Amino acid sequence: MGGIRAKTVGVGRTVLGSAVTQYNANKNKKHFSEKNDLLGENMTHSKHRRIHRREFTASTLQGAAALAIGASAPGGWIKSLAASLSDQSPYQEKVLVVIQLTGGNDGLNTVIPYANDHYYKARPKLAIPKNDVLKLDSELGLHPSLRGLAKLIEERKFTVLQGVGYPNPNRSHFESMDIWHSCHRKESRTSDGWLGKYFAQYNRLPEESDSCGLHLGSEQLPMALVARGVQTPSLASVEQLRWKGRSTEDNQAVPLQPMQSQPMSSQAGQTKLVPTNPESNLLDFVSASTSTALQASKRLEKALASPDSSGDFPSSPLAEKLKVISRLLLAGLTTKVYYVTLDGFDTHANQLTSHAGLMRQWSEALSAFHNRLDRAGLGQKVLVFTFSEFGRRVSENASQGTDHGAAAPVFLSGPSLKQTILGSQPSLTALDDGDLKFQIDFRSVYATLIENWLGAPSKNILGDEYAMLNEIGLQS
Repeated sequence: MGGIRAKTVGVGRTVLGSAVTQYNANKNKKHFSEKNDLLGENMTHSKHRRIHRREFTASTLQGAAALAIGASAPGGWIKSLAASLSDQSPYQEKVLVVIQLTGGNDGLNTVIPYANDHYYKARPKLAIPKNDVLKLDSELGLHPSLRGLAKLIEERKFTVLQGVGYPNPNRSHFESMDIWHSCHRKESRTSDGWLGKYFAQYNRLPEESDSCGLHLGSEQLPMALVARGVQTPSLASVEQLRWKGRSTEDNQAVPLQPMQSQPMSSQAGQTKLVPTNPESNLLDFVSASTSTALQASKRLEKALASPDSSGDFPSSPLAEKLKVISRLLLAGLTTKVYYVTLDGFDTHANQLTSHAGLMRQWSEALSAFHNRLDRAGLGQKVLVFTFSEFGRRVSENASQGTDHGAAAPVFLSGPSLKQTILGSQPSLTALDDGDLKFQIDFRSVYATLIENWLGAPSKNILGDEYAMLNEIGLQS
């Protein structure tokens, strides 16, 4: 196998160091890639083993929840919350937080090849001026709105994985996102997601009441969290009094309609509860399909009953979600995976302003989240994985935007990481139908997260073996 370039760098100053590490993957493992002109290497291309479709018979999630994501609390809560929960302490096991950038993030204006003239020729109006780029090294830099990441990078707690994608990319939002969620194309796909499969194989003890995964947001439960027999709670705002889950029958959203403010009797195997005061800043777990999930609702309510007005998070939708996750972690919930989304990345027109705002929201929320966990002593226990379903095309369009593309960077942050940049910048001239060619299969990223962070075998979850990205330095 060829070499994948790995760098350790500093923001806005000289390069801290660089190293070329060998991609020591077992020859039987499949790291999909095509010839990359920048690296001058050949990597083998193998088809993913097809898994036959099976009938999806179990309900994925029959409960619902409502959450006051914007609840506030007295200052200094970070020191008092754990003490107020006398039977709990901050969770000390490894946790994965997934941030999905929905719509197709423009990787070229996120990790910018500012030393490459082809970047400026392809984007006469959208290219970020060299003087504005937050330089990582002599070739690459970050969008100027990502200043919030500086501390993470200086402390070697942030990694960019360059050119992540898959063979024969699909440029449909829905199909490409389903590929990322399930690791399969439509013809070989079941309704199981990669994290849902992990949950199904993660043998939690019966007495533990917390769910393996938790989704925060008003959107439909992501397919990534779905699997046969797995119940994954999805929490949305109390103001909406509406929860959306994924139906295993028709893949449609299942809405929760407003109900009377009192407990309701069990119906069709579900026990439904509603908030006693929709205007309050508390949360109530609105429904659950099992007594275990109902116990989890009480734990969530207890963890978030105290408001949080500490002021250490910015005011944005993503920051509110990450703030809730930080509170649950400090309250001792044993949930292993949290999943949130940030929408708005389908920047076909007037991209400069909208993308800058999204980059700022992501970086500031991420920085605040990691800062809080570091102060609480959990910084080495929580890993954040940020991805999008595809990147954008190299050339800008006539509407001062960019259209659907293919390969793009993904990001890891939180614990100490060995590399700041893994992989070379894909060529801007040797393109795949106008798009960047991928060099790292996203399933290699998943395999690394599953095995090196969550501590589980990845083959049964992903359906095949994929090369491990051990250069990142994750340890389960």
